[in-house]
Amino acid sequence: MPRSEIAALARDWACFCHPHQHPPDTGNDGREWTSWLLLGGRGAGKTRAGAEWVRALALGCDANDPPRIALIGETEHDVREVMIEGVSGLLSVHAEDERPQWLPSRRRLEWTNGAVAQAFSADNFEALRGPQFHAAWLDELAKWRRADDAFDMLQFGLRLGRRPRQVITTTPRPTALIKRLIADPSTAVTHAGTIANAYNLAPAFLDTVLARYRGTRLGRQEIDGGVVEERPDALWSRGLIEQARVEAAPALARIVVAVDPPASSGRRADACGLVAAGRAGDGTLYVLADETASGLSPQGWANKAVALWRRLAADALVVEVNQGGEMVKAVIAEVDAGVPVTAVRAHRGKYLRAEPVAQLYEQGRVKHAGAFPALEDEMCDFGPEGLSSGRSPDRLDALVWAVSALSFGAGRGPRMRSL
Repeated sequence: MPRSEIAALARDWACFCHPHQHPPDTGNDGREWTSWLLLGGRGAGKTRAGAEWVRALALGCDANDPPRIALIGETEHDVREVMIEGVSGLLSVHAEDERPQWLPSRRRLEWTNGAVAQAFSADNFEALRGPQFHAAWLDELAKWRRADDAFDMLQFGLRLGRRPRQVITTTPRPTALIKRLIADPSTAVTHAGTIANAYNLAPAFLDTVLARYRGTRLGRQEIDGGVVEERPDALWSRGLIEQARVEAAPALARIVVAVDPPASSGRRADACGLVAAGRAGDGTLYVLADETASGLSPQGWANKAVALWRRLAADALVVEVNQGGEMVKAVIAEVDAGVPVTAVRAHRGKYLRAEPVAQLYEQGRVKHAGAFPALEDEMCDFGPEGLSSGRSPDRLDALVWAVSALSFGAGRGPRMRSL
């Protein structure tokens, strides 16, 4: 074949794409889909599918109504390095004569026909206020720190054209948001494992990774692209938490607000764990609130903690001080010097600290007064390595301190002292 024909054939994505990379016809309800959720293992071709969908949308548009497209990753770095400039990113999938212009300073791609794509970070979800779009591509939604906030903000902006649509390419995790999308009638769900794209992957990678992880929980998630609801070695299960759920707490004899401060501040810092719990007259403990927040300065988390303490008329703030007891004392005193603070210091690993709290759940002595999806996700993915979904379990840490303060005091649980 002439080189020109070979080049044209190589650019014909419909010829070479896998079935899971081809846009589906309908959603769960048999009608046009609003969200296409592509759940895949590592290397399954998710990024290429998302980039090709955006390319087809931009190049096949009506010249009188060129689309405005949102490109959203967890961070600006992820959007640029993976979605735009990556090996399977948008610049790579376009032929040279049709490639859009990438304007990094404006975080914007511009096609010659007027189509525009804007890059956003899920960490900075407030930037999604104001802009409006015909379509969006969301990459690795399951690992976004502020997934619910960013996703909700985007929905308000998807308001152009006859039927705004979004494509979500992600390795699955059993988060509440992913499960809601799967169950949504307007969602089209596609699954693919790593092996589906084996031809484009290094044989050594397949041999090593499949041999090591196939059949494991991590392998079912990261290789098979499945949503794994239960972790065999987790201290909590979904069923256990559901059994502990009640609509509201009764009158409580004591309430505490537990704070697990981040070691640093800024957008990339760990979240500040902030969980409130109370003890009823019969000794039953009730989880009342989870107001864990990311990206806060010390002054910011102290303000938030004291506000929750006041709202619940709590008896004390229980604050983990391994990262600096004097700083904790000073920051909280700046907000309200009258707040009683109980400082707690970790002398054992996270898993060992959490075990006695998990036993209280098994004994039916801890209840959840309502639903706390993000906290419960961390609980059900928390294992012996002390991580949840590969990250520090900041919400769970705060929960452990709150329950321990109410149940163990200075005894069997984590050691405590008053400031």
